[in-house]
Amino acid sequence: MTTQTSDAILERMMALHPKIIDLTLDRVWRLLAVLDHPEQKLPPVIHIAGTNGKGSTQAMIRAGLEGANKAVHAYTSPHLARFHERIRLAGDLISEEHLTEVLDECYTANGPESITYFEITTVAALLAFSRVRADFVVLEVGLGGRLDATNVLEKPKVTVITPISIDHESFLGDTLAKIAHEKAGIIKRGVPCVVGPQPEEAMDVIEARAAKLGAPLLAYGQHWHVWQERGRLIFQDERGLLDLPLPALLGAHQIQNAGAALAVLRHLEFDETACEAALTNAVWPARMQRLKTGSLVEAAGQAELWLDGGHNPAAGDALAELLKSLPSKPTYLICGMLNTKDVRGYMRPLAEVAQALYSVSIPGEQATLSAGETAAAARDVGIQAIEADGVLAAIEAITVAEPNARILICGSLYLAGSILRENG
Repeated sequence: MTTQTSDAILERMMALHPKIIDLTLDRVWRLLAVLDHPEQKLPPVIHIAGTNGKGSTQAMIRAGLEGANKAVHAYTSPHLARFHERIRLAGDLISEEHLTEVLDECYTANGPESITYFEITTVAALLAFSRVRADFVVLEVGLGGRLDATNVLEKPKVTVITPISIDHESFLGDTLAKIAHEKAGIIKRGVPCVVGPQPEEAMDVIEARAAKLGAPLLAYGQHWHVWQERGRLIFQDERGLLDLPLPALLGAHQIQNAGAALAVLRHLEFDETACEAALTNAVWPARMQRLKTGSLVEAAGQAELWLDGGHNPAAGDALAELLKSLPSKPTYLICGMLNTKDVRGYMRPLAEVAQALYSVSIPGEQATLSAGETAAAARDVGIQAIEADGVLAAIEAITVAEPNARILICGSLYLAGSILRENG
């Protein structure tokens, strides 16, 4: 048995390829073959792609399946505080011992061959899933879909495409049609695909791909509908009407994510108990998460402290709408973003709800914008912006000026992960 830690092996894996992202499936297929194809030994797989809502939809599907007493493996990325968050085995985060074992096995099997960090760690997840009994695997795409390392399954049970918008243009293309082409790459011949609300340009691509492969579509607005009415969530499909509690995950956009999750559960013939569990039991950190304990919460005093990892224009829109729906309170943003994002597009809708923005750089991230660059972007869209040395300094400055403020830390999942580690 190895005495190494998972962190040490993960660090070595970072050096196996000169690029963090290099989209192709060839290296993944090679390593899977060396390991005797663990991807062929999995329970039924629910494969999820999309720009926005993948993680929330996955969390609700998993909660619904577990509410029906099913054991569920789950894979998601990126992690927030620890890598172990990416891999759940039959409901539990993978243990350090098990993670170290599968990482070491994959590293040894790969040898000196080139492979990206995401590719080899995805193979490690599939290897772990193949060795532990479960009823389902819920598998979230990392980037795109067509050439994503998760897209190695010949016949998943069902695929899901959540709302598509412009993001990761340098890898996926600069139009909705090009991005949709990549996302729709998870659609498989004859496999049903649940589709969330889409722009027409994206939906045209998804429908064409599905028609080519004979994949039945279960599309929002055609085969299922979901809406909020009198403090309840109403879902309707060909099987009838469900009247359910609102999702535990906050925001109007979660109604649509919940609809996709419910469409999956209904397609799999789960009952209303599972559907209600999907909404009430789902937990997804850093998606408009109210922080209630920890060192940063103590520093905030009487102020509310919230955390959100959304980072593209669609996420900014959703966040602004959610903030408008909360009880009125002076709202301050603490924002750090990566230089690969549409910073102004993300911030523009938030100008309507933010009293001011305190900009920070993201600790330990090479691609972070400086606090000065983030502040300049905020000013460009009409938000008063102040540079801060860090999140704690920003919280202290805000609470001196406005002790009962609502403070939202936002702009990046990497910043959110840093906050969860710092807050304890």
